[in-house]
Amino acid sequence: MPDDPLAADAGRTRTGALPIAGRDLSLGRDGRMLVDRVSLAVGTPGVTALLGPNGAGKSLLLRMMAGLIAPDGGAVTWAGRSPDRARAHLVGVVFHRPVMLRRSALDNVRFALKAAGVPRSERRDRAMAALASGGLDPLASTPARVLSGGEQQRLALVRAMATGPEALLLDEATAHLDPASALAIETLVLKARDGGAAVLLVTHDLTQARRLADRVVCLHGGGLEADLAADAFFRGPPAGPARAFVEGRLVA
Repeated sequence: MPDDPLAADAGRTRTGALPIAGRDLSLGRDGRMLVDRVSLAVGTPGVTALLGPNGAGKSLLLRMMAGLIAPDGGAVTWAGRSPDRARAHLVGVVFHRPVMLRRSALDNVRFALKAAGVPRSERRDRAMAALASGGLDPLASTPARVLSGGEQQRLALVRAMATGPEALLLDEATAHLDPASALAIETLVLKARDGGAAVLLVTHDLTQARRLADRVVCLHGGGLEADLAADAFFRGPPAGPARAFVEGRLVA
């Protein structure tokens, strides 16, 4: 990473989104600090796993990085500028409970392509290719809301990937899924990474982080505990809550 990972990449065009950076982000509710002066940037292809126990602030930090929640303190930038709707298609976001439109699986993806400004003549072919990448093309005409939970999550992910995002921000994307569905999601995540996307993956699953992550960021009590290459993190995280979490000990 550069000396200042939060600096804008001068080589990017003004229409890009990377790096996505949060500087000194803080967020509080009801007198309690939920995210406390955390700085984080993702800007190169790879998977960054955002780890920590429940209540550590992982999902809130992801939502701030996605521009969905305004921080109480600090700032988020995409390629050096504040997040904006014009570049939203470059930052795919998938939650642990996927949001499905009342349309077919195909039309869910076509809607995303339309919002991203893809010409009408290209949308169907691109949408079908996206569905095929997740093994969903036989379900193209099926109403999205009657798909199984695993199928809906795959649809949410291929819909986000269809627009060619520079970054994918995934919030517990495999939570509550059976092993086969989780494997399908992980395969898509690796496909996005290999295609050049920067992936920020919120997970509490250490084995998943070991399988997927190139980098690990660990939060505890709203604060940053560790930010290391994945092999270094799992070889021996620093003492304190990060080590306790990896060792499976209860962390207050």
